[in-house]
Amino acid sequence: FPTDRTTEIGQLISSYLVREKDLEDHTIHLLFSANRWEHVPLMKEKLNQGITIVVDRYAFSGVAFTSAKGNFSLDWCKQPDVGLPKPDLILFLQLSPEEAAERGNYGHERYESSSFQKKVLQSFCCLMGDKTLNWKTVDASQSIEDLHKEIKSIAEKTIEEVQNKPLGELWK
Repeated sequence: FPTDRTTEIGQLISSYLVREKDLEDHTIHLLFSANRWEHVPLMKEKLNQGITIVVDRYAFSGVAFTSAKGNFSLDWCKQPDVGLPKPDLILFLQLSPEEAAERGNYGHERYESSSFQKKVLQSFCCLMGDKTLNWKTVDASQSIEDLHKEIKSIAEKTIEEVQNKPLGELWK
């Protein structure tokens, strides 16, 4: 469940990210949230069937990116996502902005600059202070094989721990 760029909202987001369209900052934040909410019925259906869901980015990314713009509080940025399904685990793949910039295609989308990424990292650090959420930081500079092994181990342990727990709601 990454950002779905096939819906009408997703297409607007996509055109914004590749700089084809300019949208006011509040508007794009709310569109990202609306795109997440579009998936909630299917997410709940899958979770109720006992299916594990992996989400790329989710609400935390939206909050971190918008709040990094400087004129938004973390609390305002969280509000549109209050009540989304609460994840049992949030993996933060840590990579320095310098290392990220060395990877392929870096810089093609809006927000892909080292100075902005440093602000995003500060926002993520604030979010990770929330002890009601299960944050795990993983070193993303290691080999793909080692990274896969570590993520798989953390995920399997978490799945075992939460097997019979009810679905929670984010930031409630």
